[in-house]
Amino acid sequence: MSRIKIGDLVQHFKRETLSPEDRAKNFYVYKILGFATHTETKERLVIYQALYNDPSKNINFGIFARPYDMFMSEVDREKYPDIKQKYRFEVI
Repeated sequence: MSRIKIGDLVQHFKRETLSPEDRAKNFYVYKILGFATHTETKERLVIYQALYNDPSKNINFGIFARPYDMFMSEVDREKYPDIKQKYRFEVI
């Protein structure tokens, strides 16, 4: 995956598992809001916002932080052998 930047729209690999109806609701689509540094570990974090509301998962356009290395990691092929997307999140 190429480097991500503020404002990019990304999709999580689990979007591939959705029905067309759920894809139309933007499930698993996020906007990159920024980057942060953990105050104690100095780990780089990605700050991103869900572009959907999913009451079943208690997600209402929520804002999240995830370690950059995890965000940019490849999909676990042993756990998800049928996923075509290479990386956990990819720019769309």
